[in-house]
Amino acid sequence: MSEAILEKPTTTDAVILHLRPGLEMSDEQFFLLCQLNRDLRLERTAQGDLIVMPPTGWITGNRNAEITRQLANWAKTEGLGIVTDSSTGFKLPNGADRSPDAAWVRRERLAALTREQKEKFIPLCPDFVIELRSPTDNLETVRAKLAEYIANGAQLGWLLDPLERKVYVYRPNTPVEIMEQPESISGAPLLAGFTLDLREIWEPNI
Repeated sequence: MSEAILEKPTTTDAVILHLRPGLEMSDEQFFLLCQLNRDLRLERTAQGDLIVMPPTGWITGNRNAEITRQLANWAKTEGLGIVTDSSTGFKLPNGADRSPDAAWVRRERLAALTREQKEKFIPLCPDFVIELRSPTDNLETVRAKLAEYIANGAQLGWLLDPLERKVYVYRPNTPVEIMEQPESISGAPLLAGFTLDLREIWEPNI
């Protein structure tokens, strides 16, 4: 029998730096800042605040790799979209720069972008996003991020919470669905044929 992985929330959270009105950072400057500080995960809110997040712990990193692996394997076979991991930035329509833990974008939307745009944070919201709550994440903060993705065009969003073994499902114009201790979750109809096996997310094989 596998040993349950128990993690407790800690009080550590991301650092938020308020830049405006004293400092205005262009998209080019923010992208360069991210390239110069690759050991940090940087995001920017629609209000221009800079969010500094440290690297994740090993268990969270292992979980995130498993999520991306399953999604990428499905996308490779299905062929209609492209998967990115947590290091990929997106410039949302509201002006925020976000990096979901995993994301999927339809190929036809990517085809409308130039090669230069794809080299940086692409100016669109993913069709599908996954956020994985780590022990240092404030739940309401992560839930607000999911709501922001939906408000900016995402068609489906999942917040995976290993601490409580819950999945929060976000869709446009639909109340948030909360699943208690599911072993899997289906992406249909948007991601037809994709089912995320949550057993190794709840209890990583480490």
